[in-house]
Order: sequence, then C-alpha cells, then structure tokens
Amino acid sequence: MIMDKTLELLRAAQGGDKEAVERMIQENSGLIWSIARRYFGRGVDSDDLYQLGCVGFIKAVQGYDESFGTQFSTYAVPKISGEIRRFLRDDGAVKVSRSIKEKAQVIRSTKNMLEQRLGRDPTLSEISRETGFTVEEIAMTETATGPAESLQKENSEDGFTLEHVLGDYGQEDRLVERMALREAISALPEREQKVIALRFYHGLTQDATAKILGVSQVQVSRLERRAIEALRKILV
Repeated sequence: MIMDKTLELLRAAQGGDKEAVERMIQENSGLIWSIARRYFGRGVDSDDLYQLGCVGFIKAVQGYDESFGTQFSTYAVPKISGEIRRFLRDDGAVKVSRSIKEKAQVIRSTKNMLEQRLGRDPTLSEISRETGFTVEEIAMTETATGPAESLQKENSEDGFTLEHVLGDYGQEDRLVERMALREAISALPEREQKVIALRFYHGLTQDATAKILGVSQVQVSRLERRAIEALRKILV
C-alpha cells in the first residue's frame, strides 16, 4: 500500500504536479539530509548542501522509470549525492593539487587553440608537442580532473565502457554512491592508472597504449584486466 502511494505521488510529480514534487521532497527530507551530512565540513553551508541534494532528488524524480526494476529511493540516492559532489568538484571544494589544476588549464587552452587551428579534435601527440607535457602527463592530468561520467565513455577497440566492466545498473548506483570514479582510479598503481586513462578516457587501442607506455600489447591487456578487477574490489 505504501509503495502504491509512493508510485502514485511519483507519477503525479513526473506529470508536472508541483504540489506532488513538494510532498515528495518533504517525505524524503530525512533521506536528503542523511546524504547531505556526509559532505559537512567542506566549506559549504549545510542548508546549501541540502538544497543541492533537493536538486538531485528532483532530477531523480524526473529520470526514474519503473521499468528499472529498483525502488525509487535506491535510484535517488546516487542522484542526490552526485549533485552535491558535482558542485563540490566544480567549486573546488574537492581538492586537486594546484599544480595539476594549472596543468589541466594549460591542456584545455591548448586543446581549444588546436581545435580552432586544425578544425578537429587534436590528438594526444599534438597536444604533447604544443604543451611540452608528455602524453602520460596529459592522460594522468585528465584522469585526475575528469568527471565521473567517463564511466559511460567507450574505448575505441571493443566498445566497452567502465560501466560495462564494473557491473549492471544497480551496481552502478552503488559505485557512484560510494566514491567518484576518479577517486577509485587514483587508488590503483601508477601504471594501471595510465592504462585506464589511455584506454577509457582517451579511447586508445591496446596497441596504441602499448606504444605510449613502451610495453607490449599483451602487457597492456594484463594491466587492464588487473585494473578492472581492482576497481571492482574497491567499488562494489
């Protein structure tokens, strides 16, 4: 009966009923606060964190589909925490070292300049030549500062995404809830971080990755499998 009432209210909210949206927020206020509290002490007012959580909650209301086969609250949790994390990351409250931020800015500016000059996306080698950074430095910098949405980005060889190799939709919810993808990658050994960055963030083939790292394609394949298994253990 409670589930039926929740679904009825949810459907009304998705249909544009503002009162239904407000009721859902009120009824789930405790859930939103419980997630917002996890981010206290990061330089953002608690009420602001709660409001950010409400934004994420509303996005969950708009995006939820009953065919997902999961409870709405299970779907909403990563949406709420994700909205807060995005703000903290973009606002600089989730700290990345100053040197990495400065390097990332140089890389972004160079990319924009090369795109205008070449009329296409520049390659890693072209960015490397222009900035003086090694291809590995560029990959590592973009991994450290990149968004968690790289979970859905395909590599160029077999169409796999980190979402695919890490699990199904329900598992993705748990992954996003526990930590940002880049935090998990940063826990890997350096060489495995580089393989993940080049394969999934830049979509390079195993052969291309092997040439950049100075190892064989077989070694890249092994490093990739090892990294994926490690990510599963960290995140699931």
